[in-house]
Amino acid sequence: MTITGGTETDEAAPVREDSPRLVRGFLAGAVGGGTLAALGAGYVVENDALFLTGLGLPLAAGVIAYVAGRPRRARQAAVVPVTALARIESVRAESSDTGNVPLLFVLTVAPDGAPAFRVETRLHVNLVDLPAYRPRGTVVVAYPPDRPWRTKIVEQPEPEWAARAADAAIDSAPESALVQSPSAQFEYAAVRFVGLLLAAAVVVVPFRGELLDAFDAFGSDDSGRPSATAEPSVSTSTTSSSTTVTSTSMTGTVTVGPRQSLLDEGELRRAVASLTKGRGTGGTRAITVVVQERLVSVVFAPDVDGVPRFDLNSLPYDRIPALVEQARTTLGAGTPATWQLTAARLTGPMTLRVTATGPHGTATLDADAEGDVTHRTPAG
Repeated sequence: MTITGGTETDEAAPVREDSPRLVRGFLAGAVGGGTLAALGAGYVVENDALFLTGLGLPLAAGVIAYVAGRPRRARQAAVVPVTALARIESVRAESSDTGNVPLLFVLTVAPDGAPAFRVETRLHVNLVDLPAYRPRGTVVVAYPPDRPWRTKIVEQPEPEWAARAADAAIDSAPESALVQSPSAQFEYAAVRFVGLLLAAAVVVVPFRGELLDAFDAFGSDDSGRPSATAEPSVSTSTTSSSTTVTSTSMTGTVTVGPRQSLLDEGELRRAVASLTKGRGTGGTRAITVVVQERLVSVVFAPDVDGVPRFDLNSLPYDRIPALVEQARTTLGAGTPATWQLTAARLTGPMTLRVTATGPHGTATLDADAEGDVTHRTPAG
């Protein structure tokens, strides 16, 4: 049985224009631009309210986005997926340290009664099953009809579909029929960039005079000439063969070497300790901590009453690797997945949030100050 996959004049499977998605992209860019501008401008002009706004904006936006997105996620979850046959156009193995090899497929999907299209998808395949996934072979796939870029290979299809796949021969769809997530399209990137620029301008323009004065005064005396006796701001930077530590009066960062990870036993605790060393009483109080694979950033709490803060020694260091592993592997983000952990205290006790982003979307995991999970949001 031969299934025609389309000709050069065929078009990709129709995808409706999702204007709300572009709006979400604009708002995401605005949050990013506003956050960076508020943090930078607040620090330079020493405006505590503006700086704290920059810290709270992404957290507030995350909560709003989660609540506002619940109806959309519910609608998507209720959509019945389409099952179809697909031809393997190409397959490429990615690096792996386990017996399951991550494979990147390019497929021609031939749904019944609809135009064929191409799509990229990933699947972890055990070494013994690799011969079943060769180019020009036929597999069974499933995808949401309104999001064909989320096509997934069905590893154990129903007997009827398995029999059809064994007998089918599918023609290739043209490369122009490749479908992609709207987030990977130029329009989405463009509106997100515009949102970033506009939000940054809205924040910076009201403080442009103070910013210019601060830059003009940097390193100069009252006469405007460079001063040989002017005291620099408190700033230290040390570098070893594998670790870089940079610290100022309000912030500090540690970057470990390419073969290290802050999830290694005791590594995160040592990195944070290197930032608090020599700061004296109150030097362990922070507003927020952001941890990535090889980078940890700390915003230290200023000596101002009413600023929410927490003690860096209270972080559940021993629990953090397990929380990151849960977010990366159990919430459907897919592999490979990048991650970021944020510790902050806005109201009430300090909380942790781990965000994992992979080929299937972004997932979040929230935990309390003891490292116990309080909420999970799967990728979707």
